[in-house]
Amino acid sequence: MSIDILQSSIAYVKGVGPARAKLLEQEMGIFKCQDLLHFFPNRYIDRTRYFKINELQQNESEVQIVGMVTSLQSVKQKRGSRLVATFKDATGQMELVWFQGAKWIKENIKLNTPYVIFGKTKFYKGYTMAHPEMELLDAHKKSLSTVMQPVYPSTELLQKRGVSHKTVSKMVQNLFLTQGISFAETLSEEIKNQLKFIDKADALLNIHFPKSQDLLTKASYRLKFEELFFIQLQLIRKNIINKQKIKGYPFKKVGPIFTDFYNNCLPFELTGAQKRVIKEIRKDVGSSAQMNRLLQGDVGSGKTIVGLMAMLFAIDNDFQATLMAPTAILAKQHFDGISELVKDLPIKVSLLMGSTKTKARREIHADLEAGEIHILIGTHALLEDKVKYKNLGLAIIDEQHRFGVAQRAKLWKKNELPPHILVMTATPIPRTLAMSLYGDLDVSVIDELPPGRKAIKTLHRYEGQRLKVFYFIREEIAKGRQVYIVYPLIQESEAMDYKDLMDGYESIARDFPDNQISIVHGQMKPADKDIEMERFVKGETQIMVATTVIEVGVNVPNASLMIIESAERFGLSQLHQLRGRVGRGAEQSYCVLMSGFKLSNDSKTRLETMVQTNDGFEIAEVDLKLRGPGNIMGTQQSGVLNLKIADIVKDNQLLKIARDFAMKVLKEDPNLELPKNAPINMAYRQLVQHKNIWNYIS
Repeated sequence: MSIDILQSSIAYVKGVGPARAKLLEQEMGIFKCQDLLHFFPNRYIDRTRYFKINELQQNESEVQIVGMVTSLQSVKQKRGSRLVATFKDATGQMELVWFQGAKWIKENIKLNTPYVIFGKTKFYKGYTMAHPEMELLDAHKKSLSTVMQPVYPSTELLQKRGVSHKTVSKMVQNLFLTQGISFAETLSEEIKNQLKFIDKADALLNIHFPKSQDLLTKASYRLKFEELFFIQLQLIRKNIINKQKIKGYPFKKVGPIFTDFYNNCLPFELTGAQKRVIKEIRKDVGSSAQMNRLLQGDVGSGKTIVGLMAMLFAIDNDFQATLMAPTAILAKQHFDGISELVKDLPIKVSLLMGSTKTKARREIHADLEAGEIHILIGTHALLEDKVKYKNLGLAIIDEQHRFGVAQRAKLWKKNELPPHILVMTATPIPRTLAMSLYGDLDVSVIDELPPGRKAIKTLHRYEGQRLKVFYFIREEIAKGRQVYIVYPLIQESEAMDYKDLMDGYESIARDFPDNQISIVHGQMKPADKDIEMERFVKGETQIMVATTVIEVGVNVPNASLMIIESAERFGLSQLHQLRGRVGRGAEQSYCVLMSGFKLSNDSKTRLETMVQTNDGFEIAEVDLKLRGPGNIMGTQQSGVLNLKIADIVKDNQLLKIARDFAMKVLKEDPNLELPKNAPINMAYRQLVQHKNIWNYIS
């Protein structure tokens, strides 16, 4: 099938036409023949057997029968009428019934002519089949016969307009029959032989019209691999090209500031994982290529200290560094923490946020441009055009998934050559997702917690156990500790029968009259929020009642208890982030998940997972299985994971194989110039011109 035909409109395919073409564009995003070819079935109906009427069983099962319609009649009923046909084969007879479309059936059905019918049978004083699929036996023999009937994804509007999965199947069939089934190979013979793949043409034909279960499995395996392989090829090649083309500033020395900090200012011994990651960063920034590294670390694993030491590399080499955080709370926390750590070093650290006063802002702008500020920490305010550095060498982005691509790109333009980029996240990303989302970044993982930290004990309690939970809160406060109580809503929702924040605050105030209480939520003014936070940080209040605004960025080592109300309403990653607000001191910390008695299976799984493990990566894997890739990290907007046939959860082993093969190919042949890789190169060149993965690999 030539590329030209594949790029032509589906309107020209037999059985489609302009009206259906518009409907398929609107409902399913099918514009060209290429799209129709890669609109894969989501399940199959087994059509291996032809039943005789006297073999039918009195159960509602889907069957296929060969016979003839011998008579047709309209039968009146209370509302309208139904069309009834007598259908016979050599062994008996049954009724076919239509409640709609009688006029069309009457005009088009041929009496006493062999048909193949398919549908669900019912038994009441004899067998009946309502709205059967019907095909003349002669046409059935000539069509692309398959024992597995494809069922395609659909929508309500498509069904309403008569575009059933059978109709779509016919369209695809016509595409094959009229255009032929020759496809350019897209994989090398080496890969095909090693993985024992069937040919491309056979794979496409058998995904739509499988001749056997075995061929369907082989077709599916090949097409899934291909989709994942080309995504990985693109991401890995992008990384290689970035390293070749995008020059960075080499930090040639480990200087006196880094050494002084390491020997005299480190508040604790670094973990093995932290040391390993610092070495990886040192190697990156020491080369003349720009660093693009993702640093993953669970809550409290010590990412910030690693980020700071990377900044000291920059300062020792006469460069400035910047750290951008998604919220004012987190930016202020980074500023306070880093300022304290470097207070004995000749380093100036400044904080720039949206709320920074005009006079202070002007001073920061001037000092930054003069090179007097070594580390600038802030929020989105760092991206403003007025923020100019003398010599920016390293940009660190914290919780990067909260920033858009365009926002991150602005940091690149803050110097002649782009600064080295370190992206940090405390939201553990499953390996399979990281490979697909950040395959173009180098990934470091801090997988150890600092020594002396005790694992947080997590408990699940039902609404009826609230008095016991309140008793536990009093015990912790009596020990001099502080408590978080988090609610999912700010105001009551009629549709949801759980406590909202204000109701909860009043209840806590009544039950704990002798304690000071802070309240923080998203609708408060930033200044008011900061005052309440500050009171809690200083220990002036014992209880913090809040919404999820405290999910990221609050560090109060004295807080030892986190109560999460209506915990079943939160996602797993959110629960894990909230739990990470405690356990930051040396004392034993606890997280209590409060829920109602009625829990869905998914809610039970989430709460059980939280009780069983503190491992963020394990939690992320469960979250990925429950929610799918589309809802994690906002990937449904990224386009990277708009997969047609592969599933990164179910096919995670295949994803690893695909990535290994992509790396092997590019290691041997970085520019895909070897004759054996010509099919891959041709498909890859098409890939970089189109967003849709399947627009190029046929």
